[in-house]
Amino acid sequence: MEAWSYSSLSTFKQCPKKYYHLKVKKDVKDKGSEATIYGNKLHKAAENFIKNNEPLPPEFSFMRGTMDTLSKIKGDVHCEIRFGITKEDGEYGPTKFFGSDVWWRGIADLLIINGDKGYLVDYKSSKSAKYADTKQLDLLAAAAFTHFPQLKTIKSALAFVVANDIVTKEHKAELRKSYFATFDPELERLQVALDEDVWNAVSGPLCAYCPVTKCPHWRERK
Repeated sequence: MEAWSYSSLSTFKQCPKKYYHLKVKKDVKDKGSEATIYGNKLHKAAENFIKNNEPLPPEFSFMRGTMDTLSKIKGDVHCEIRFGITKEDGEYGPTKFFGSDVWWRGIADLLIINGDKGYLVDYKSSKSAKYADTKQLDLLAAAAFTHFPQLKTIKSALAFVVANDIVTKEHKAELRKSYFATFDPELERLQVALDEDVWNAVSGPLCAYCPVTKCPHWRERK
């Protein structure tokens, strides 16, 4: 199985057929939506504010309070840090993002390291934190523990900057393996689909936004 990410596994869970066309056959490209483009601009503005001390563009001025708070955290700052993880015989190790042995890839929007303590933030441009999934934070924290073994604890957060809400979680280094292992059942289902070459389409509210138009569930956006 090729290296996976939180987003690629989420795509498989949403619809195996969509995953097949985007990640396996690769005959369809996801050009992104207006929301995706907006989210990318928001992330870049946040990165420039923290990394380069650039003022926030007027359209993102609503993030100022959150960004000011984050900028005051002491430590070594890493923006948009890329993690690669290997897995062999149940052991996880660090590797390059595009390493030949990479098992999982992920990018942390912000990681601040102060001694044996870490602070990890993932920005969200969603209008609500109602369906926040902190398992994403588990993965990023596990990767940070793997790449920076001096870390003992990490305080992580999903920062819903548009909704002005934040979902927090605390992680411990001794639980690193369990954070990765949480995804084993989903990865096993993905491996079965790969082995048997079965990719069933799933109908849902996002079908109208799907780039896989040759599907019985696809419909034009109203």
